[in-house]
Formats: sequence, C-alpha cells, structure tokens
Amino acid sequence: MNNDCSYNELYPLQVLDDSMEPEFPQKCIIVIEPSEVCATGAFIVAEVDGERWFRQYVAGERSKRLVALKQGIPDIDLENKAFKILGVVVQRNLGRKIKHYHPYVPGGEAPKTIEIN
Repeated sequence: MNNDCSYNELYPLQVLDDSMEPEFPQKCIIVIEPSEVCATGAFIVAEVDGERWFRQYVAGERSKRLVALKQGIPDIDLENKAFKILGVVVQRNLGRKIKHYHPYVPGGEAPKTIEIN
C-alpha cells in the first residue's frame, strides 16, 4: 500500500497573463490547494474541455462559469462542458506581500494582507 500523501500538498504557480488583474498581477505567485470543491467566488484552477484556466468560479441557481477579473475578457460558461476543479487559490505572493484566501466560504477572500520582512 502506498502512503504517499503528496497529492494533497500545496503547490505554487506563476500567473502568466493579465486576465486576473488587478488582484493577481502578471508574474505573481499563487499557491494552490488541490481540491475538487469550492464556494462561489473562489479563485480556482480548472480544466475545461482539456484546457486549464485560472479564473474566479461563479455559481448561481441557473449557471456556473469562470470569470476573468480584467474587463473585456469573456466568461467561460461551464454548462454542457466537461470541467473539473483542480485546485483552489489559498495564497497570493507579490514580492514580500502575502495575501491569504478562504476558498470554502462565500466571498473567499481573507480580510487582510500581511507583509513579510
């Protein structure tokens, strides 16, 4: 029996574009917790029809979609598509500023940013 728990470990990713600005500037580091569940409003990494996306998850009574924070970028409608949540953002690192997120409660955002010296 394999007791490897590494599939549950947090992992970092670097944001490569500006679609999630201003909250997640290009080249900032996000820390992902592997999970297949989240609350509406959480920032997630998801696979949709074979492509991976970093977006905000928005679920209502009639629809589920992935939303970019930057204006002008179309939403990704998840209805009638194969999608899987791969992980949720729990932290953003921008230089020495670290911000934590709570992806399992509506709103998902921690109330403060801390700076590490």
